[in-house]
Amino acid sequence: MNAPFTTGEFIKGQEFDELLVAPSLVRRRLQCYLALLISDVIAVFLGFAIAGQLYMATKGLEDSFLYGSLIFPIFLTIAFYNGAYSIDALRSGWSGIMRTELAFVIAVAVVVFVQFLTSSTADFSRVTFNGGAILAMALIAWLRLQMRSFVAWRCGPSVINELIIDDGGPQVQMRNAIRISAAGMGLRPNLNDPHDLDRVGLVLRNIDRVVVSCPSDRRLDWAMILKGANVEGEVLDDQVARLGAQGARTIGKHGLLMVSAGPLGLRQRAIKRLFDMAFAGAAILALSPLLIVIALAIKLQDGGPILFIQKRMGRGNCFFNMYKFRSMTTALCDSDGNVSASRDDKRITPVGKFIRSTSLDELPQLFNVLLGDMSLVGPRPHATGSLAGQKLFWEVDRRYWQRHSLKPGLSGLAQVRGYRGATDHENDLVKRLQSDLEYLEGWTIGRDIKILFLTLRVLVHDRAF
Repeated sequence: MNAPFTTGEFIKGQEFDELLVAPSLVRRRLQCYLALLISDVIAVFLGFAIAGQLYMATKGLEDSFLYGSLIFPIFLTIAFYNGAYSIDALRSGWSGIMRTELAFVIAVAVVVFVQFLTSSTADFSRVTFNGGAILAMALIAWLRLQMRSFVAWRCGPSVINELIIDDGGPQVQMRNAIRISAAGMGLRPNLNDPHDLDRVGLVLRNIDRVVVSCPSDRRLDWAMILKGANVEGEVLDDQVARLGAQGARTIGKHGLLMVSAGPLGLRQRAIKRLFDMAFAGAAILALSPLLIVIALAIKLQDGGPILFIQKRMGRGNCFFNMYKFRSMTTALCDSDGNVSASRDDKRITPVGKFIRSTSLDELPQLFNVLLGDMSLVGPRPHATGSLAGQKLFWEVDRRYWQRHSLKPGLSGLAQVRGYRGATDHENDLVKRLQSDLEYLEGWTIGRDIKILFLTLRVLVHDRAF
């Protein structure tokens, strides 16, 4: 629970033992927003003051207040707009820091741009300004981290009051949520009795969000009550989970559940594509001597083709030709991937054994990245004939096809967690699939970069054969 409960009194003349009323967190959140704002004011002006004092003593101190006064109104406007003072910022310290730092950087850029347009360079110390901006950013982050204990003290771990009403439906778990039994507290979704509505309203007082779990025949009544309760209300319906719905809307008298929207927007796709092209292009240039040596070794060994080309399933469940350095004898190459490679696989050549154990056989997929068939990071593409135990991958779990909503990757979340190599058991596939589906949720370029760095640790592994 976020804070101790007080006992409310039901005054309608009915017996009602220890009705629990949550304390309001609205005022406490406002106090936290004000505290964050004050800490940001201190960070901005103190950063410039320190830089000015160190560089130009008293004159620099005077200039520093001028710089702070120019930047802060712009910073504050952007910070309010981008959620630097929001519930998300209270919940996640790092989210708040990133939003605040972004607002400050934009404010600094605006001031510099205006200075450039107006050619106002008189009495403008670049050292004081740049040094103050850097110190201010550092102080913003440090002070925001210090404020985490204040936020936890005032608002508790969740910063909002969340309530689960169990009314005979499936059990739902929400971290730090308050849970009550409708039967135990005498709560009934009875739209024909104002006394019952008052009883529910008293429980919902000061609640920010409520989830009701009830049988299907009571969902409509609960929905009607929540609509009039001045609260963010949700009614549990497992059909939403079965369909994988991401949202809902109405058209006329019809209700529609949105079941797919694509994991990335246009801006995110552009950022990911530019990063892929820049990294893959640079990697090909840097690794070109190694690529040539491996190609020559494969050719000299048995005179067969250098590349192994296999159809794999890519984005949108469409096939593409994936490139690898050939690691098996030409006659025994498995184009459909029906048989996974094993530790003492007789099909693998001596050169192939080395490049497979070091993951060098995957390097030609950098060209797949340049062509746009693959990405640096994403779910790994599988051969259509791959088996988990005795079943094809999609026969093990129907969610398998969802992983193809993004381009396949050279590496992925499953790989850096160690889920790679042969899939001898169905559970081997399930673990990979769970990681792939997790990757689809909330893409960021920072996570892609982190996965690439983590990939370096698993290039050589005991399941590479």
